[in-house]
Amino acid sequence: MHDNADILVTMLIFLAAAVVLVPLFKWLKASTVLGYLAAGLLIGPEVLGLVRDTTNISTLAHLGVVFLLFTLGLELSFERLRSIRSYVFGLGSLQVGLTGAIFGFMAWYGGMSVNASIIVGGALAFSSTAFVMQLLQERGELGTKPGRISFSVLLLQDIAVVFFLALLPIMAQDEIELNAALLQAVGSGVFALIAIMVAGRFVLRPIYRMIASTRSQEIFVATTLLIVLGVGLIMEHVGLSMALGAFLCGLMLAETEYRHQIDADIHPFKGLLMGLFFMTVGMSIDIAAMRAEWLLLIQLVFVLVSVKVAIITTLGLVYKLSYGVALRVGLILAQGGEFAFVLLGQGLNLGLIDGPMVQLIFGAVLISMVFTPLLFHIGELAQTYLDQADSPDGMSQTIHDEISDVEKHVIIAGFGRVGQSVAKMLGSVNIPYIALDLDLNRVNQCRAKGMTVYYGDASRLQLLTDAGANRARAIIITIDQPAIANRIIRELRENFKNVPLLVRARDRRHASSLEVDGAHAVVPDTAESSLQLGSLLMKSLGVSQDETSRVLNDFRRENYAKLDDVILGRER
Repeated sequence: MHDNADILVTMLIFLAAAVVLVPLFKWLKASTVLGYLAAGLLIGPEVLGLVRDTTNISTLAHLGVVFLLFTLGLELSFERLRSIRSYVFGLGSLQVGLTGAIFGFMAWYGGMSVNASIIVGGALAFSSTAFVMQLLQERGELGTKPGRISFSVLLLQDIAVVFFLALLPIMAQDEIELNAALLQAVGSGVFALIAIMVAGRFVLRPIYRMIASTRSQEIFVATTLLIVLGVGLIMEHVGLSMALGAFLCGLMLAETEYRHQIDADIHPFKGLLMGLFFMTVGMSIDIAAMRAEWLLLIQLVFVLVSVKVAIITTLGLVYKLSYGVALRVGLILAQGGEFAFVLLGQGLNLGLIDGPMVQLIFGAVLISMVFTPLLFHIGELAQTYLDQADSPDGMSQTIHDEISDVEKHVIIAGFGRVGQSVAKMLGSVNIPYIALDLDLNRVNQCRAKGMTVYYGDASRLQLLTDAGANRARAIIITIDQPAIANRIIRELRENFKNVPLLVRARDRRHASSLEVDGAHAVVPDTAESSLQLGSLLMKSLGVSQDETSRVLNDFRRENYAKLDDVILGRER
């Protein structure tokens, strides 16, 4: 009974620390990962000493990694991988392999064992998915070229984590050669992948179909937990990791119609358990050891950031990126990542690496993560300077060369106030876009912010072709010049019949002429202004939010409804 009370008190301390510090870090616009690390450090033996033993919650904390890998698998549909395969499997693989090899060699040359060097090399090859994705989303840059490439490399890093987590338990076995360990890890991973794929096709789908028919959310969630933990335990029993089994489960369920519901159901478990994991990492940070070796710690941070910038920038140039884009991607991904804590922690638990060195690497990774926003800013300045120096108008490459890898994107004709707002919305949900505008100053200013905009006349057919109009998901015309907008619509309708066209119109009369010319949906400025004013008026008069939304939707339905049929019909 006393033990149960101790566990409850420990859990309450953890939850209280998270509730206080994590919102504070979010208010400061910092990553929640830092908040959890700070919370663990605060309650740990180095500061307040409220919790000195994490044995009672270590299992729950480990499950956080398991559910994180499961959700990563859910996000990796084969269609998504195919669309960015050259950067994922090409640039991403080279980055992880080369960075891991260089850092691993440094560790071995510094006197570490072969096993420890492999763990250090792998851990430092990863960047922070949590930090980078948060900043890219906040800045609306996921759809830009640096954003797309950074996302692709992070995706490969997340996949590579699975390999390392499968390798560590094998490396910990006695009297086993390294080559044999590597072969066993690869062989076990391939066998597991095939087994999970077969089970996913013939077992998982029917199970979820049956459970979904019961319309019980509780049973649906329980089924997901049973499958993730059950497969994880089986994988651990055969000598692999629970995280690998969870990842493969997620990968198979990513292709099913239940993917989004599963992700929504599992998200609270993943978030809370990952929070516990990072808090246990924070508790293990030895401030005294870092203070004693502060000069070495600063050197490690410098080496970590500078080597990763050099490697990623060089690989970007090999992949024919501009100097500005290559350097910016290098600076975006220069920090250490949260998976370094996972791999180093696992290696420490398995006795593959010494504790004092782990503490210094923890500190170096943590400091590099703190400097991520500054690295982003330096990257922006560097890209602006290099692109402008490369060419007087800031266009170091033609549109065709720079977007040859992009498909299912949106073309924005006109990049004024409306066009930029649309671009930021698309970037926030990772939909790539290509914008065209004739204002050179505006183009240079927006490119300096990482936006994918080019100087050019959108009414020219060749420019639209170079921008990938034939493979675009949609084209939106925001130009505030009625005659030019009509001419663009006629040109597009004649040459790209299947591409949905959305147009900004000056008024209702202009909207009618655009519809005649072939626009699929038209948004008159006057109409939208009237609707927004009417919405504010109804709210001020006490009309409920639901009723106001219903009225607005009724007024918009006639104008926009047919666009759904066009786009959805094209995607089927």
